[in-house]
Amino acid sequence: MPEKFNVPLFEEWSMTIGVTFLILYMLYIIYRLAKESKAGKFGFFVLFLALGLGMVGFVAKTVIYEVMIG
Repeated sequence: MPEKFNVPLFEEWSMTIGVTFLILYMLYIIYRLAKESKAGKFGFFVLFLALGLGMVGFVAKTVIYEVMIG
């Protein structure tokens, strides 16, 4: 008989991998947006700061949760 499939573990891994790829894709989109608009160094910084801040908050929430819960 095959071993029982662990659904919670699969969901945890799927969410972690999926969100990681989504964040990387969003960073790529921000990069392309800055490059095509010829924003310059300061423009790159502002775009990554403003648009990437939400992703930083999401990652910080996960890290804080893991530190507090263990």
